[in-house]
Amino acid sequence: MPTQKKKQVVKKNPAEQGPSAPVKPVSPALQQQQRSLSTQFSSIIRSARRVAPEMIDAILADSLKYRASDIHFEPQPKEVLVRFRVDGVLQEAGRIPREHYENILNRIKVLAHLRTDEHFSAQDGSIRYEHEQIAIDMRISIIPILDGEKIAIRLLHGYIKQVTLDNLGFSKPDQEIMLAASQKPFGMILVTGPTGSGKTTTLYALLNILNRPGVNITTIEDPVEYKIAGANQIQVNIQTNLTFAKGLRSIVRQDPDIVLVGEIRDHETAEIAVNAALTGHLLLSTFHANDAATAVPRLLDMDVEPFLLTSTLEVIIAQRLVRKLCEECRSQETVTIEQLSKQLLTAKEFFPENRISVGKSKGCTACGQTGYKGRIGIFEFIPMSSEMQELILKNPSTQQMRELARKQGSHSLFEDGIQKVQAGITTLEEVLRVAEPPTLSGYGSTKK
Repeated sequence: MPTQKKKQVVKKNPAEQGPSAPVKPVSPALQQQQRSLSTQFSSIIRSARRVAPEMIDAILADSLKYRASDIHFEPQPKEVLVRFRVDGVLQEAGRIPREHYENILNRIKVLAHLRTDEHFSAQDGSIRYEHEQIAIDMRISIIPILDGEKIAIRLLHGYIKQVTLDNLGFSKPDQEIMLAASQKPFGMILVTGPTGSGKTTTLYALLNILNRPGVNITTIEDPVEYKIAGANQIQVNIQTNLTFAKGLRSIVRQDPDIVLVGEIRDHETAEIAVNAALTGHLLLSTFHANDAATAVPRLLDMDVEPFLLTSTLEVIIAQRLVRKLCEECRSQETVTIEQLSKQLLTAKEFFPENRISVGKSKGCTACGQTGYKGRIGIFEFIPMSSEMQELILKNPSTQQMRELARKQGSHSLFEDGIQKVQAGITTLEEVLRVAEPPTLSGYGSTKK
């Protein structure tokens, strides 16, 4: 007699059992993010026209329509998922049958001058793409994954000339701090934050202000994302041993007034950068740190001498990007402090009134039904005062840096975000997505 297979029983979490178990609702913002974008190339897939160049043109046209910063081709067993990063959030744009992906992959490799016969190594390239009087620079990265080769395309939009400190989201007091530091003949301005937080864009906006006929600006970047008229820009090239450190050594012999180092990654680059700032150059750079207060302990861990930091550092800036409410469907609503406390337990520390006017949006065709369109920065500043310089000489911890910055009136990333929530520019949900509320009660002030 054949034995019957036992039916597999899936045990549920006790919290999920019974009719009384609450089901956590999905927020409207998350529901909007989960929707697929309406794209042209999806209709091409459904038709008989599946030519690779036409597909790529349609995907790029769709990405420009939604102002995407990145395009991801993610191979899966039966299809390839295409996603756009719009305002910092990945959204599904469509799916391509696996049998048509090989032609698209090879087409992109040819355009980026990459090897079409290489399938097991990472490859990087770039494309200057021109279509219907639109020219756009693209940075291509291809890596092998379990289900094939994944493509990530960074779209470098040519809007840097129009970028200003105002439209990046800097408040007037913060702009004054940055401009005062940039007017000095030498010193170092550091911008910190994770990848994709807009650090390079902030430095380019500052260079637009400093770029004058009588000034020699030289940069070393990896990669050079935007071309600046009048600046001498160097691309890092590992194959020719042109690293940040070696390039920076050569730059200081090129008689520069202002030097931009794309990123301080190691002890050698940090040491040369500090010495360049000490010997009569204004040096701008980015640095990976969670916030402004963390930057100094991290530099000291790289064996940079404390007395050199105190002699060169002018200001440390930390930043993140939050999505802006769509201008087309944005409105104002009044909420109570009790409602905000459901999102933020310490809401009373940041919203002193019992009823607060905040912005909201329902979603429309202009924003792809997300309620958000465009991004703006939130910032934290630590200027170098004499007290801060004395503290750095004592090899301080991050906590000590934060405490002194708080006493001197610095605001946190989160508090700058709260300012933009109160102004109706973004939402509390967005600020909580990228910034953590300060654990120190009264860190700075929400009023500037």
